[in-house]
Amino acid sequence: MNSNASFTARDESPGSVPALDRSLDILELLSDTPSGLTLSELSQQLEAPKNAIFRITQTLLARRYLSRHVETRAFQLTGQWLKLATPRLGGMSLAALARPAMVALRDETSETVQLGVLCGTEGTIIEQVEGTQPLRIVVDLGLRFQLYNNGPGKLLLAHLPDKQRDQVISQLKLKACTPRTITTKSGLKKECERIVSQGYSIDYAEGNEGIHCLAAPIMSEFDGVVGAIWVTGPAKRLPKSRFKELGEQVKAAAAMASQRIQQLG
Repeated sequence: MNSNASFTARDESPGSVPALDRSLDILELLSDTPSGLTLSELSQQLEAPKNAIFRITQTLLARRYLSRHVETRAFQLTGQWLKLATPRLGGMSLAALARPAMVALRDETSETVQLGVLCGTEGTIIEQVEGTQPLRIVVDLGLRFQLYNNGPGKLLLAHLPDKQRDQVISQLKLKACTPRTITTKSGLKKECERIVSQGYSIDYAEGNEGIHCLAAPIMSEFDGVVGAIWVTGPAKRLPKSRFKELGEQVKAAAAMASQRIQQLG
C-alpha cells in the first residue's frame, strides 16, 4: 500500500468504511506474504497506526481468519477464508461434493488426497483427506501452487481454453525447482497436450525432490473443469512404475466427483 494519503482519500469518499478498507488491506498483504507479518511490520507496510491494526487483527484472530505464530508473533492467514471462496455447485461446495470420492481414493491408495481450484495464475488447495501412512504429505488449506511444476497445476492449466492457456503460459516464469521441472514454454505446451489426451497429469518430483503426485479433472457439464483431485506421497511409495495404475485410480475418483455434480444439476 502506498501511503496514509490513500487511507485519507478512502476515508473521505462517500459511502466508504475505513475499518473495512484496512481489514481488506491486511488480508491482501498477508495473502502476498505467506510467511506472515508482525504487528509492527503490518503497521509499517500499510503506513497505518499500530493501535488500529491491533484492533482489526484481534477481531480477525477471534473469527479465526488469522493465526499468530507463538515465537515470531507473526500473523498469517488461515484456511477459514476458504469457506467464503470455495466454489459452489448445485447449492453445495465443491469440497463437500468431492469429499466422498477423495475418501474412497485415500482408502484405495493409503495416501493423502487433495482438491484444488484455479485462482488467477496459481492454484489453491481447498480440501484434503490425510493418508493413513505414518509418513504422509499434509499441507495447510489455502496453500497456493504454481501451474507448471506439479500435477494439479499442470492439469488446471492444460484444461483452460486455448487462448487463455497461452496467455497464462506467457506470464509464467518457469524456474527449475528440480532437474525434472519443465522450464521451456514450448515444453509446457506439449505437456498440456499430453495431459488432455491422457486424462491425468503427473508430478515426477518436479516441484519438490522425493514427492510424486497424480491429478485428474473434476468436470461440470456447464462449467467445464471446476477443480483438480490428486493423490500425493513419497516417491518410494508412488514410483514411476505405478503411474499408469495410479492415474486410472485418480481418474475414477475424479469421475465419481464429476458424477455427483451432474446429479445435482
